[in-house]
Amino acid sequence: MQIETLKDVLHWTREFHQHLSQCLSHCADKNTDERARMILAYLSDHEKSLTKVVNGFETSGDEHALNTWCMEYVAKHPIVRHAHCDAPFAELDAAQIMEVIVDQHQQVIELYRYLASRADIPSAKELMESLRSLEEHEMMRMAQSANRFGDM
Repeated sequence: MQIETLKDVLHWTREFHQHLSQCLSHCADKNTDERARMILAYLSDHEKSLTKVVNGFETSGDEHALNTWCMEYVAKHPIVRHAHCDAPFAELDAAQIMEVIVDQHQQVIELYRYLASRADIPSAKELMESLRSLEEHEMMRMAQSANRFGDM
């Protein structure tokens, strides 16, 4: 996928969450650890919800913001397509799963943070800051829920 505008970034982010949801769901049945299976199922549902939320930003966002160019960032920090999901989560325990998920979301947050700092128009900056805030809060929610699974 060629990423040139903020709309492309949102499209990529939606696909990121969708792919992650499918991968987590696919691996949930294969993991032998009960707690890990529960976390994988929960995270899959959560990623599915994030897919819908990002899609909402993509379809109803300000056209001027969505059409803002962001090629400078992509030239310096290429956005890599997601690797195949050949069941990497099936072999991880709950803590390792959360470590991977948090790391992947941190990369998305950093992308949004950088794009917000470089935005030339207020609506583009506001869009990126809203998405960054959403990702940060959802990542915290996922981590808190995963900790609750650990308490079981």
